[in-house]
Amino acid sequence: MKAAVVLMAYGSPDRIEDVPAYYADIRGGRPVRQELLDDLTERYRRLGIEDSNPLNEITERTRAALEAELGIPVFTGMKHWTPRIADAAGQALAAGANTVVGLVLAPHYSRMSIGGYMQQLEEALAGRVELRRIDSWATEPGFVDLLARRVRGTKAHVVFTAHSLPARALDDGDPYQDELLATARLVAERAGIADWSWSYQSESPTGEPWLGPDILDHLADLHGRGVTDVLVCPVGFVADHLEIRWDIDVEAGEQARELGMRLTRIEMPNDDPALVATLAGIVERVLALPSLA
Repeated sequence: MKAAVVLMAYGSPDRIEDVPAYYADIRGGRPVRQELLDDLTERYRRLGIEDSNPLNEITERTRAALEAELGIPVFTGMKHWTPRIADAAGQALAAGANTVVGLVLAPHYSRMSIGGYMQQLEEALAGRVELRRIDSWATEPGFVDLLARRVRGTKAHVVFTAHSLPARALDDGDPYQDELLATARLVAERAGIADWSWSYQSESPTGEPWLGPDILDHLADLHGRGVTDVLVCPVGFVADHLEIRWDIDVEAGEQARELGMRLTRIEMPNDDPALVATLAGIVERVLALPSLA
């Protein structure tokens, strides 16, 4: 077996001037509302992303560390930016791989999220090599332990969060919400945290119902119940990107200040060696399985 890993992420624009093309890609041919594009561009500008994007640097460090840990090639493929998932698949084929492991830098499965990444990878590989999918690592002990260390000992009320999806995502038994809550429960148990709750974040303005409660509404509810100190633990994310630095640090932070609450969040895993070692262990287990062909 000659193996390679395609490490997939959502993608993020390299520079502020890339935001229109990036947003158009996310829209997938649907009309781009200028006011939403302007808002997204302003968010990146306020976060200081002009000529370089730290998220892309984090993704590259994670890729390089995972490759060093595994000793096999690891190629990055982005869903909505470059290098594309198809580019990464092509690199794996060019390297002579006959087995490709598909791994997304998101722990929880939904057909709307992980399913889309895997579909792109399958289409790019076109059956030319064996694909071994890692669809979920929501309850991987190393991941749970990493997050538990981030919240252990806090006196604040812990709010676990993840990216919301349209409510229809849960139709036909999609496991997304169940997997998210399983992670939150395990982290709370491992950390000895009894005072915690759940909310979603980063809902998009599509005009249809999304999974809730949204964190901004949830903070108002917690305030009404007398909670004054909140620690946010975004279990659905592994890196500092727009949904963390803007949606939590800026929007939720402003909401908390207006309510007279103190809001902090955990340090994101990013390229933490513990996360890299966890991902490497998952890949190694998958590669040790008998051939799936």
